[in-house]
Amino acid sequence: MIEVVNANNIEQVLPLVRAYQQFYQVADICDDNNRAFFSQFGDTNPSGCQFLCRDGDKVVGFATVYFTFTSTLAKKVAVLNDLYTLEECRGKGVGRALIEHCRQFAGEAGAARLQWVTATDNTTAKKLYDSLDTASRDWTFYTYNT
Repeated sequence: MIEVVNANNIEQVLPLVRAYQQFYQVADICDDNNRAFFSQFGDTNPSGCQFLCRDGDKVVGFATVYFTFTSTLAKKVAVLNDLYTLEECRGKGVGRALIEHCRQFAGEAGAARLQWVTATDNTTAKKLYDSLDTASRDWTFYTYNT
């Protein structure tokens, strides 16, 4: 079952957010910062929304979608910025269900497409992404700290 992350369930998704950040080797992970940051995204925020997926009562995955624009299409697009499932749940349809939910959410919000990037060595995720009806291109991703 997929639901919007809100004040009633954010504490249940925070351990997965932490695990996701650890996977990407984020320094200085702070649950208080994560709580404050992710609390702002819900189904009424035009900037984006976070979703969690449950298997019974257990939260087994989450995804975060942000909205932006692309000049090449001159349209709004949705960015699947985060997708994480518990390791023991990978390959069981959780990631696929979250992606499809985010795709539907993006379309209903008027986005022309749902797009994302992943690390080139994230072979587990790439296997899922390649199994979808998606297009991929090689891009060089730059960051410039301020």
